[in-house]
Amino acid sequence: VQLQASGGGLVQPGGSLRLSCAASGNIFSRNIMGWYRQAPGKQRELVASITSGGDTRYADSVKGRFTIARDNAKNTVYLQMNSLKPEDTAVYYCNYRNVLNPRDYAWGQGTLVTVSS
Repeated sequence: VQLQASGGGLVQPGGSLRLSCAASGNIFSRNIMGWYRQAPGKQRELVASITSGGDTRYADSVKGRFTIARDNAKNTVYLQMNSLKPEDTAVYYCNYRNVLNPRDYAWGQGTLVTVSS
């Protein structure tokens, strides 16, 4: 599976961005796609994830501000980020994993989100 992420950039505090991640290749139907982020000097952390059935999970720090969604027909996952804060600044990585095979996973190339005035 290959993942192509897009949509990062520079935004002012309080602004919005939408990230997209398109998957291609041998995609197993039962999968989880998600977004992780890594800020300088910090560990990579889960931001949000969504199963192929539509169940979602969010980090406490983004609940109420970020929304994850997916279009299964396009094998694409989206992350709508609203009310952005400087602490949201990080490289955001898209992730795919097969729920039945832990060795079947992939990472996107990362897209930088910078929240600054």
